[in-house]
Amino acid sequence: MAEWLIERGIGEIRAVQLDDGAIVEARVEIEGVIPAGTVLGARLTDVGQAGRNAVASTADGAAYLLPKAPGGVTHGAALTIEVVREAIPGVEPWKRPLARVTDRPPAPAATLSGREMDFPAPGPNALTEAGWDELIEQARTGVVAFAGGTLRIATTPAMTLIDVDGQLAPAELAVAGAAAAARAIRRLGIGGSIGIDLPTAGAKSARQAAAAAIDQQLPQPFERTAVNGFGFVQIVRPRSRPSLLEIWSDRTSAEARALLRVAASGPGPRRLVAHPAVIAVIERNPGWLEALARQVGGAVTLRSDPALAISAGHAEPA
Repeated sequence: MAEWLIERGIGEIRAVQLDDGAIVEARVEIEGVIPAGTVLGARLTDVGQAGRNAVASTADGAAYLLPKAPGGVTHGAALTIEVVREAIPGVEPWKRPLARVTDRPPAPAATLSGREMDFPAPGPNALTEAGWDELIEQARTGVVAFAGGTLRIATTPAMTLIDVDGQLAPAELAVAGAAAAARAIRRLGIGGSIGIDLPTAGAKSARQAAAAAIDQQLPQPFERTAVNGFGFVQIVRPRSRPSLLEIWSDRTSAEARALLRVAASGPGPRRLVAHPAVIAVIERNPGWLEALARQVGGAVTLRSDPALAISAGHAEPA
């Protein structure tokens, strides 16, 4: 099994798996989000209807949806639940995280193990050299280039959609685009229902080759349909945490954490300069500034600049 490289940053933990020095899979664990696999004590606050969609709440007020309602448990009863899908930011922030009833005692989720990278460190580290900045730009924009074409990825309430476009002949582009889409799904951590719109390849053999490219590039477990005559194929993967695209849909928070990563690479007092919305996120998390000050060995101040783009924040010596 490939080793995870782990960078414990401010506000988030970043982890990647590499193949020949390139990122093939990535994960971001956000501070304050209860991870999948955590077992919690809770109380049943809504019994649901027809054996479905009950709600359990923990002592801190967090509510978890139980798609399968527990039998024989009354309103207000104590129970133990396991988080099976974390809170997902994005187009439906009102959706509760998912859980199921368990007999296991309360316990934290298993931690990701691997090689810990020094953070902060002057200059690029293994994460940067592997292409972390390029990966984050893909998560920001939903645009992924590949030889001969481009993927454009969008999240919707129903599914994640991937459009394949390019300059190759349709049959060739369908196969290349299917392979690129499968790699992007894994790299960006996309789960749930996924639709890929390939060029209309015409011949059945080309559609079969495109489907085979997906099977070759995307590890199990997943299910998929055949590629239909219009070039559309649907994939369903397990979904226990948000994709990088969904994490970056909470744009100002993601940009704030990214700015802290940049700032931590230089020693001495720092001034963070960013769009006011990004500065506001950092101000709401004073612990982040305290952690950054300890890491750089000096005071950290903030300056808002409304002329800057959301993604144009930077750090400068104070």
